[in-house]
Amino acid sequence: MKNTTEKFGATPHQPSLWTRADALKVRADDPTTTQPLVSADFPVLNNDVFIWDTMPLRDLDGNVTSVDGWSVIFTLTADRHPNDPQYLDEDGNYDILRDWNDRHGRAKMYYWFSRTGKNWEFGGRVMAEGVSPTAREWAGTPILLNDRGEVDLYYTAVTPGATIVKVRGRVVTTEHGVSMVGFDKVKPLFEADGNMYQTEAQNAFWGFRDPWPFRDPKDGKLYMLFEGNVAGERGSHKVGEAEIGDVPPGYEDVGNSRYQTACVGIAVARDADGDDWEMLPPLLTAVGVNDQTERPHFVFQDGKYYLFTISHTFTYADGVTGPDGVYGFVADSLFGPYVPLNGSGLVLGNPSSQPFQTYSHYVMPNGLVTSFIDSVPTDETGTQIRVGGTEAPTVGMKIKGQQTFVVAEYDYGYIPPMLDVTLK
Repeated sequence: MKNTTEKFGATPHQPSLWTRADALKVRADDPTTTQPLVSADFPVLNNDVFIWDTMPLRDLDGNVTSVDGWSVIFTLTADRHPNDPQYLDEDGNYDILRDWNDRHGRAKMYYWFSRTGKNWEFGGRVMAEGVSPTAREWAGTPILLNDRGEVDLYYTAVTPGATIVKVRGRVVTTEHGVSMVGFDKVKPLFEADGNMYQTEAQNAFWGFRDPWPFRDPKDGKLYMLFEGNVAGERGSHKVGEAEIGDVPPGYEDVGNSRYQTACVGIAVARDADGDDWEMLPPLLTAVGVNDQTERPHFVFQDGKYYLFTISHTFTYADGVTGPDGVYGFVADSLFGPYVPLNGSGLVLGNPSSQPFQTYSHYVMPNGLVTSFIDSVPTDETGTQIRVGGTEAPTVGMKIKGQQTFVVAEYDYGYIPPMLDVTLK
């Protein structure tokens, strides 16, 4: 594979690097960057479905938005199957863990609404069965476009392949609730190209998903973040001095970390409606550090660009590690250079005593961070767990320059609006 400079040639920017030296600074259980313990007696939003990635309705500036006083969230959702023979153990008991672990294969986009920003009411499917062109509907972003209630839902159409798509519909409100109408024509936008972003042919374990469109507060253009992997055949990537960074003696051995090639991708719209996009080189790469930089998103604050992404312990490369959680970087301009927040990149990780309690964190501009409950231990040994599939407690976080601090904990699934739009 060519090096970064040759590979991208005359482009508007060079990717910033999350280095192995940065990752060596990650420290689990620092109280300023650790999610509070989730109790095993957590409430479940709905016993008929699992939910995980949560996508609040927002505008192109990132503001979480309610409509006629109704807050709206979209979630990746799958039915629970307590009576399905394939999810019963040998004693005839429901194996919820097996059901939960199979959820990705049947993920669909659902919506929920609330007057209070919590205690969400079930809305149902966003798209009717058969509208989406692939078997799975994976995460993205719902954008409220105007006071007529028009919504562009950007999401990932998966299996076969992985395509960034969007579908337009409309949110309708009454005194009693919210409904979604339209959402009946899905428009493909772009796929991984094999030159900047890895394709399935190059790597069966590639990632290309999680669109997050936004308006740049400085140049006013429409852009989109997404998760990707750096292009090239699996195992061909070089973890050189730049990717290693300034490590102490004894930490130069990178093992098999050439297989970890995550990046945060970016595209720019050629039109005002977001129907025509041009992919650009990644904003950030993590070659030799991590293999997933999921659900990338921004918070724009104090003239700076705070870039957040989520990642797992199991996707770290040899010789480095960190908790499941949200990682962050900051720059003075959209195209960087980005430096890791808190020196390491770790912003909010699970405690080591409950390493899988929450995931898919989303940092909102008001400093609130939402996530879902994955699994929580129910005994001191951690061998017995309770599966979640529901909203986690919201965490309050303060951003100061290049540092972040956990400062508060709120109710389960608390996602209050930052502004309300009255429909005309």
